[in-house]
Amino acid sequence: MHSFCTLFDSYYLSRGLALYNSLERHASSFHLYIFAFDDASYQLLVNKNLKNATLISLKEFENERLLSVKDSRSKGEYCWTSTGSTIKYCIERYNLESCTYLDADLYFYADPAILLKEVEDGSTLITEHRYTKKYDKSQTSGKYCVQFMTFHNNEESMKVLNSWIDSCIDWCYAKAEDGKFGDQKYLDSWKDDFKNIHELEHLGGGVAPWNVQQYNFKVVDNRVLGVEKSSGKEFELVFYHFHALKFLRDDFFELSVYELNKKTIDIIYKPYIQEILKINQELGEEFLVQQEPLSNRTYTLKFIVKRIIEDWKSPFLAIYNRIFDKKNIYHKSCFQ
Repeated sequence: MHSFCTLFDSYYLSRGLALYNSLERHASSFHLYIFAFDDASYQLLVNKNLKNATLISLKEFENERLLSVKDSRSKGEYCWTSTGSTIKYCIERYNLESCTYLDADLYFYADPAILLKEVEDGSTLITEHRYTKKYDKSQTSGKYCVQFMTFHNNEESMKVLNSWIDSCIDWCYAKAEDGKFGDQKYLDSWKDDFKNIHELEHLGGGVAPWNVQQYNFKVVDNRVLGVEKSSGKEFELVFYHFHALKFLRDDFFELSVYELNKKTIDIIYKPYIQEILKINQELGEEFLVQQEPLSNRTYTLKFIVKRIIEDWKSPFLAIYNRIFDKKNIYHKSCFQ
């Protein structure tokens, strides 16, 4: 049994449920501890009765140390501040041998067990950004990404975790300052400061918009396989990090601010968007994520052709989507 934890509020509810569904679909044996960061998401998740999940409310989880800094952090910064504490809570409250933190906007395409085999020796697992060169933000955002991290219930791993928790409570803001950035830049020194820190080696863990340009993808026997362009090394895609996916008004999505090719969109993004659309429909309008406006130029053009699209959906929608292709903006119809 592999133990995972994640945290999200109502804004990320559909993404959190998509994460859970993907684990149910692919993980051989797992349990997901979900920290609901507002009452609305907690109540809905309770009603969902997820068989492989334990729900934890803020009231249960928050301690004096976290509450003492809560008012000084934005909503996002407080989530970052709390990440290490959620892992520690699970290990101690449920007496777990290990716990792996998952960002709520991850989505699994294969069993994560193959990744966790790398830390069966009880080491602490961290994952690199593996930035594509032109997107490299290692100096500001850090070499490693807080997205898929494993800590074990042993002295050395808990030492790392406790140190990280202390650092995040002391300082965790969405800005680069004095060699720090959020909860993430702290990880840069772990290999020097602690023992048994393991960098994930499997290329199928940690594929994300900032590195996906390095790979080609194909589907073979319902498995998503990637090939690293520089080495020709083939791997199975285990999870993808849907960072900065935006829900725009009138059923449009901005997939990424990074370069994406058509095959990546068809093979990786399409199943995820389909899952999100299905979940949103089930949740209803009360739980639709906050929709962001398109840019002024895009929004103006949108209304110019709105009536044409409504009247001639089939021929004109494809043209319309092509207009916004360079911005990775697509209508939901592209994924249905």
